[in-house]
Amino acid sequence: MEDAHVGWIAAIIIGGLAGWLAEKLMESNMGLIMNIILGIVGAIVASWLLGILHIALPFNAWINYLITGFIGACILIFVGRLIRR
Repeated sequence: MEDAHVGWIAAIIIGGLAGWLAEKLMESNMGLIMNIILGIVGAIVASWLLGILHIALPFNAWINYLITGFIGACILIFVGRLIRR
């Protein structure tokens, strides 16, 4: 999978947006800092999973980062809920 080349400021903004979207979909209440962390870490997790599955997203780096951040953040919220129960 192509490496998403975005700067730190863009990673924070896109990660925050991805985390916020995941928060809304998963109906959780995390807050701004946690949304940013979930989006950034989620992008790393989802990129790794997509790489294992040999799935490459056909969009530019920014959109790929948003999509992988969203997917990964949803996965992290789901796993977090499983652990807390």
